[in-house]
Amino acid sequence: MQIDQQTLEKLEKLSHLRIAEEKRCEVLQQLTEILEYVENLNELDTQALDSYFSTLEGGTPMREDLPGNDPEVPKIILEHAPESRDDFFIVPAIIE
Repeated sequence: MQIDQQTLEKLEKLSHLRIAEEKRCEVLQQLTEILEYVENLNELDTQALDSYFSTLEGGTPMREDLPGNDPEVPKIILEHAPESRDDFFIVPAIIE
């Protein structure tokens, strides 16, 4: 699959990113290569694999899941946000 200028413009709009004019050709090529790689993955035959297949011998190591209790962490994170209100991030709407 080839990424064209129109698709790149849509991706820029959705991601709220601006790609410099001198970088556009490079980004188009990189995105095309990524999609080609993913298309190659679709060719793999996974029918014989169990849904719980893992490459880790012995399974996934587990740890105790403990919540953090430091009340300063959210405050520090929100201090670096461009805009926040009432302990929430304020972000632009992306649905038109």
